[in-house]
Amino acid sequence: MTAQTPPAPPFRDPNLPFAKRIDDLLARLTLDEKVSFLHQFAPAVDRLGIGAFRTGQEALHGVAWMGPATVFPQAVGLGATWNTDLVRRVGEAVSKEVRAMRARDDRVGLNVWAPTVNLLRHPLWGRNEEGYSEDPKLTSAIATAYTRGLRGDHPVYWRTAPVLKHWLAHNNETDRAVSSSSVRPRVLHEYDLRAFRETVEAGAVAGVMPAYNLVNGRPNHVSPYLREQLRAWTDEELLVCSDAGAPSNLVDHEHYFATHEEATAAALLAGVDSFTDHGTDSSVVVARIHGALAQGLLTEADIDTAVRRQLSVRFRLGEFDPHGGPGPDTGEFDTPAHRALAREAAEQAVVLLKNDGDLLPLAPDARIAVVGLLADECKLDWYSGTLIHRSTPLEGLYERFGAERVEFAEGVDRVRLKLADGTFLQVPTAPEAADEVPGVAGALDPALLAGRTDLPPLTTGPTGTELALVDWGDEVLTLRAPDGRYLSVAEDGFVRAAADQPGGWVVQETFRLEPHENGHLLRHLGTGRHVCVAADGVRVAAENASVFELITVERGADTVTRVAAAADVVLVVAGNDPHINGRETEDRTTLVLPPHQERLLRAARAANPATVLALVSSYPYAVDVARLPAVLWTAHGGQAAGSALARVLAGDVSPAGRLPQTWYASDADLPALLDYDILSARQTYLYFEGAPLFPFGHGLSYASFSYADLTTEMADGTLRVSCTVTNTGDVTADEVAQLYTRAVEPSVPRPRRELLAHRRFTLHPGERTGLTFEVPLSAFAFWDVARDGRRLEGGPYDVLVGASSEDVRLRTTVTLDGEPAAPRPVAEQGLAAADFDEQSGIALVDRTRTEGDAVTPEDGGAAELHYRNCDFGTGITEVTVRVSGSGTLDLALDGGAPQAMLTLAEPTPDVYTYTSLTAGIVAEGVHDVRITLRGPLRLAHVGFSG
Repeated sequence: MTAQTPPAPPFRDPNLPFAKRIDDLLARLTLDEKVSFLHQFAPAVDRLGIGAFRTGQEALHGVAWMGPATVFPQAVGLGATWNTDLVRRVGEAVSKEVRAMRARDDRVGLNVWAPTVNLLRHPLWGRNEEGYSEDPKLTSAIATAYTRGLRGDHPVYWRTAPVLKHWLAHNNETDRAVSSSSVRPRVLHEYDLRAFRETVEAGAVAGVMPAYNLVNGRPNHVSPYLREQLRAWTDEELLVCSDAGAPSNLVDHEHYFATHEEATAAALLAGVDSFTDHGTDSSVVVARIHGALAQGLLTEADIDTAVRRQLSVRFRLGEFDPHGGPGPDTGEFDTPAHRALAREAAEQAVVLLKNDGDLLPLAPDARIAVVGLLADECKLDWYSGTLIHRSTPLEGLYERFGAERVEFAEGVDRVRLKLADGTFLQVPTAPEAADEVPGVAGALDPALLAGRTDLPPLTTGPTGTELALVDWGDEVLTLRAPDGRYLSVAEDGFVRAAADQPGGWVVQETFRLEPHENGHLLRHLGTGRHVCVAADGVRVAAENASVFELITVERGADTVTRVAAAADVVLVVAGNDPHINGRETEDRTTLVLPPHQERLLRAARAANPATVLALVSSYPYAVDVARLPAVLWTAHGGQAAGSALARVLAGDVSPAGRLPQTWYASDADLPALLDYDILSARQTYLYFEGAPLFPFGHGLSYASFSYADLTTEMADGTLRVSCTVTNTGDVTADEVAQLYTRAVEPSVPRPRRELLAHRRFTLHPGERTGLTFEVPLSAFAFWDVARDGRRLEGGPYDVLVGASSEDVRLRTTVTLDGEPAAPRPVAEQGLAAADFDEQSGIALVDRTRTEGDAVTPEDGGAAELHYRNCDFGTGITEVTVRVSGSGTLDLALDGGAPQAMLTLAEPTPDVYTYTSLTAGIVAEGVHDVRITLRGPLRLAHVGFSG
């Protein structure tokens, strides 16, 4: 007789609903096993045949950190396509490469941390490249498309499980682990939450990642919005994964909790289900959770809730099905279709900003000078994969126009560094060695990659080595040897020509020349130390810094002038290196193009008026374009960037990218980086009242388009807007039709115009198409702080259709029925301090550690709050305020003198211990209320009685 195979447990039965299978598996796991699942690297459970699992595979615009993969344009470039179908196909390709790569390397995770839906509120944010747009509607449309591609189209199983980053109101790298974003209710609901909400509600999101920062004084990792908002938007179990190291930050940097057990328990109870902390070592997090259990801060039921959410994702990925479900068979890697898609995406991301005199497209027989620091570069960013294929603008133009018609000048300054003894820095000849990129095989965390030490350090010699010097702005320099390798510093402190590109979590390839006596000190920015010449080679050290004389052999502007003067047309390729001056951990300081690149641009334009500027960058610049006949912008376009740009310049493809964010004319147009109140600061195209350099949605074409036949119709809670668009040009081209609205007679400040919908489509010359947009009337509502909810205000609304937020071609006005404004019933309900209509000088803070907001003057100074249309009914005689801290509060009606003055002289024991202060005041009917705060006083609520 033969023994029968025991039946598979219910959690292995694909015919059962996921919920029953999860219940069965949860019941089989011990408490220790369940606790171990709460770390990013969940271990295997061999007795149940369960494999290890990790959350987090970076996949922002291709599979990252795991070696070679297809590299698509940066996320901001995908946003610039305004093409949801294209972005869905990119997401689909990325998810197939994830599956294919996992089939040969089980370190590749299926829980992908992408996309980033933080709104591009401020263009100086270092991570501008990671977002899609400053507009919540466009951001959610692009993010929804990408997540649908990542998820796949199987009705039950997911190809990958996307997690949205970074919850919430996260637009600064400066002090990002300790800074608090003050987000008033209207901004929260109309702006920051909206991009997340609409993407989650679309149904292809597996979870979110909280951001490092605090919102209204409370860390995002213990945010009540995870429960009150996020989990209310869907019936799906969402997995909340912490950002790396953020759980420890709650104690170590933010000092929000006294112990890690308290912090871990609070995060888990708030909704964090997977703790990304201490790298692959789960022991610290596991010990904290067990400590919280022992102290009664958590129960096993709390652990089960978090584990259930993780298991829900794992079941949807097919992990517990025979042969892994349908997912493993869907992998594709570096296919011809993926290469073609990478080029298509790069082409569609190009934005033509200006084209006076139709200088573009270039004539086929033109003699072209290609100049600039990025002309022969294909730059990667922190979340890029390793290139399999590569195309620079120069290579693309060689291929498209022929090398004989293209001349190149990079524009670097060529220098030697001379020492006091008359010798020069010298790069020694490197031994024959494999030309490999460290980590090409894949690294879970490229921040851990060390610099190369297999090459000899720099020495000195009688003639030295001519180095290519580039100033990237803020006096941040790179120095490159003749063989193309950048000077870099490894862990042993020696300076070598060792890096193919600047990079790393702490960039080791940047320097600064500091005037000193009759020369310069050379500071290495990664270590903060100066370069010195030692007996065993050139190194960085805390003392004995060497003094160098900078000898300029050739100025880059001179080479640009020579090449530009001999050409029919000049293409200046300028922009940024994504690892320098604007990246994760580092915000930009200015919109201005770095002086080195400004010099090259001026030299080219002076030598040849037919100068085209191509900006290849992760963010907007403020550039003087008045004397430039043609300007383009594209984000770093991935592996096909150069060929895509060349095809656009040649006219093989008509540009149709559109700006996903406002390009401001100068730094003076920008609010403070940490000012998140887009209403008061008049930020983004929604509220900005100045003249931008280029407006949101802007982008030109080689064709022309006419708009006509605008009609509107309202039925069943929907506004239907229709029009026709005709290609009146002589080339086939894409157009992006954009639908905006504006409240004509709003009772509160509303956007100057707001995107409701858009569509990208292709028309042949003379072809005409009809467009219809269906917009739910709820899209016209705003967050009414007087009722703590959304309200559709009745009245006239402009309906605007055009080619950008400012290029409006058709307009009409519709009158919507809505709910009338009602005074605040303050006699019955009082005033929640955070529900103000207007403010100046306030910071929003946490009322308690777990819920609610309060207000306080910034830096303990003075602040004003305005509350409109407060109804005191038949009359009140007393005001009571709930406050903590210390300071004074004045209350006035209708702009008059203060009628109540209250002082908290003795500070409360802590900011969360509130006390009540009462004063007499007489009022009836409807009035505006103005409250002035002075000192470190927190105001939570104002009540009226009598």
